[in-house]
Amino acid sequence: METGENLSNITSFVLLGFGNLPELQIPLFALFLAIYTLSIVGNVAIVFLVAIDHHLHTPMYFFLLNLSCLEVCYFSTILPRMLANFLTGDRSISVKGCITQYYFFGFYAATECYLLAMMSYDRYLAICKPLHYTTVMSNTLCIQLASTSWMSGLVTNTIITGFMLQLTFCGPNEIDHFFCDVYPVANLSCSNTYPVKLATFILGLFVTGPPFLLTLSSYICIILTVLQIQSKAAQQKAFSTCSSHLIVVTIFYGSIFLVYVVPETDTLKELHKTFSVFYTVLTPMLNPLIYSLRNKEVKEAFFRFARKYSNLKS
Repeated sequence: METGENLSNITSFVLLGFGNLPELQIPLFALFLAIYTLSIVGNVAIVFLVAIDHHLHTPMYFFLLNLSCLEVCYFSTILPRMLANFLTGDRSISVKGCITQYYFFGFYAATECYLLAMMSYDRYLAICKPLHYTTVMSNTLCIQLASTSWMSGLVTNTIITGFMLQLTFCGPNEIDHFFCDVYPVANLSCSNTYPVKLATFILGLFVTGPPFLLTLSSYICIILTVLQIQSKAAQQKAFSTCSSHLIVVTIFYGSIFLVYVVPETDTLKELHKTFSVFYTVLTPMLNPLIYSLRNKEVKEAFFRFARKYSNLKS
């Protein structure tokens, strides 16, 4: 009984992360620091440009501003602590801190699913229904769609986190992951984990399924419309943009689907950490590059700001 009583007093977890690669801690720190810095700079630059340049005050860039704000928060729930773990070797995190980290991470991840879907719908209207675009995609609708995205993420992950708070932990306390995710944390619980895993499966399906289908159908319609364009150069340009968007959203939705929706097996359990890198690190880094920094209008806005700043300075 004494052992059980001692084990029931667990107040912290140990995030194993990539600790099984001690010789790569400094290279991994440098790699993830570079990714984090580039992602933060890219997304903050987009927010700044969209906010100050009236040429970018359109529905497309309104959604991009939301996405960039989300990416900054999303990245910052995981990467700073991960970087500190590489440097200090201290991988401990309190139980409350762990669940708090998951709450914000899950909220932002679920919100991103819906924001990507709203952005694809916006592009569908702009390309496939250009005559109706300005009347349909009004400022009111843009705010409603963005608000729905944020609220959907908030509600779904609040429910999952509520189930997580009901768990008790009696040991062991090592999480084989680089952040506090629902399945690795639940697997350490000595109480019934069926409710939290069922809620994660159902809500994960709800969060990934409809947005992905909307995104996929939007881009299929866009591609069919582009095929009708007579100019080969215009076709190639449109296909290049669409294919880049599709690759990013497929990686994002696909990895989330494999982690949260596909039933857990021994093989998938081993790969969860790998899949998680895709939607926590890879897609947030690619989003500003794919959706904005390659965009001609964003480049023009940057040069306008640079010229204005240089004139003021001179």
